[in-house]
Amino acid sequence: MWILYACGSALFAGITSILAKCGIRRTDSNVATAVRTIVVLLFAWIMVLVVGSGSQIGQIEGRTLLFLILSGLATGASWLCYFRALAIGDINKVVPIDKSSTVLTILLAFLFLHETISPVKAAGVALIAVGTFLMIEKKEGEKKPAGEAVSESGRRDKAPIFHGKSWFLYACGSAVFASLTSILGKIGITGVESNLGTAIRTGVVLVMAWVMVFATGKQKTVREIPPKELGFICLSGLATGGSWLCYYKALQEGPASVVVPIDKLSILVTVAFSWIVFRERLSLRSGLGLGLIVGGTMLMLF
Repeated sequence: MWILYACGSALFAGITSILAKCGIRRTDSNVATAVRTIVVLLFAWIMVLVVGSGSQIGQIEGRTLLFLILSGLATGASWLCYFRALAIGDINKVVPIDKSSTVLTILLAFLFLHETISPVKAAGVALIAVGTFLMIEKKEGEKKPAGEAVSESGRRDKAPIFHGKSWFLYACGSAVFASLTSILGKIGITGVESNLGTAIRTGVVLVMAWVMVFATGKQKTVREIPPKELGFICLSGLATGGSWLCYYKALQEGPASVVVPIDKLSILVTVAFSWIVFRERLSLRSGLGLGLIVGGTMLMLF
């Protein structure tokens, strides 16, 4: 049954990326993250009320609560990095890097959760790593020298060399924190009903997201969010809520080293919708990389 939950998580996660991309075309990524987390939190607590697990809050052990909070902090950091990367980079380049957290998660699961890495699973990890590398390619048309920007007057101005690669660094940060989220979440979710655990950690993410908004002085821009983008942000929040509820239910019942790879198959949904919505087509190299990622994931399942 946990496999079905993991597949549901992948489906909703893939949809989330597309909806979120539509919602941050003009809206600041930190503000969008903070707003959509409100939707996720409401969705999570509605599910807690539906299953009737709210009364268990007082019974949660200190260790479980600690890891839920740490998982929420890691998730918040991952989201802030991920949606910043989506705002300034191609979705077909950002998502593969984010999904490479599978490799790190499996290594961490081996070290801290003592989950075994068989030769077949190791081969799957290698394929995912190579596939991710192939999908990270320079976008056609990017011919400006690194470290230069063109001003309105037509002259070239020096810009930080870091700027052109910032989406890559944010995407890498997203992957690292996402892997930590899975491990910390696996430990924390074992001692509490999955919907309640998801609601608690979402509250931590909400606080962290709004702290970032106020720290960057962007709180006044909340009122300036275009109605259409606000709709997409809210829809992405609902999709995220569905993904999380499925994901942590799967984590609670299944091994993290298998649940996470299934969840990362959301890249198929994302790539398909990015072609339909944004007309972002895969090159031969990227298509080969996607095939290796999927093949590596399927190897790990068997």
